[in-house]
Amino acid sequence: MINIDELKFDEKGLIPAVVIDNKTKKLLTLAYMSRESLEISMERGLTCFYSRSRQELWLKGETSGNFQHIVSITADCDKDALEILVEPDGPACHTGSFSCFKYPVWESAELAESQFSLDALMKLIEGRKTEKKEGSYTTYLFEKGIDKILKKVGEECTEVIIAGKADDKAETVYEISDLVYHTLVLMVQMGISVDDIKRELASRHVIDHKVKQEKMTK
Repeated sequence: MINIDELKFDEKGLIPAVVIDNKTKKLLTLAYMSRESLEISMERGLTCFYSRSRQELWLKGETSGNFQHIVSITADCDKDALEILVEPDGPACHTGSFSCFKYPVWESAELAESQFSLDALMKLIEGRKTEKKEGSYTTYLFEKGIDKILKKVGEECTEVIIAGKADDKAETVYEISDLVYHTLVLMVQMGISVDDIKRELASRHVIDHKVKQEKMTK
């Protein structure tokens, strides 16, 4: 552990802090800390930053309830920047998005496919709801509301059944992808996260495992 006196604050007495979700390792936000806000963060175990626009301290979550519980704080090799791992209570961005970083600027076509994940797709869909984009089909669905979204989920379910009945693997994959996408849109509309689904599936696995164990002991 290094001493706080070893950190290098800039001429304004600030040090940049990169905040990362400890569980997903996703980048949440980039903020600045003063010595005082850092000390408060370490004392309370909650992120406290210094607002450069308002020129005052602000405890993340104090008004929104979206506190960030600190797991660790690490300085870089030059000791002039901080990495903060947190367990967030809610979205990091004031817009309601999970992360403040949501506008793609450039990406490698070769790496994009390998880096795809449901979490990333969910994040993109959430962005289409909070930051509506003209011409976006996803934004169109959100504007039309729950009835339109449910109708599309129903239609895609039917398409999956038709493709599967025809024993057409390629078409079935295509239609399942459409169904998954529209299901994710429904989840965002209803405030259901991917983690909610994972927890439900995990609980079923545990119950199934217990039932099997009980049968084996009889």
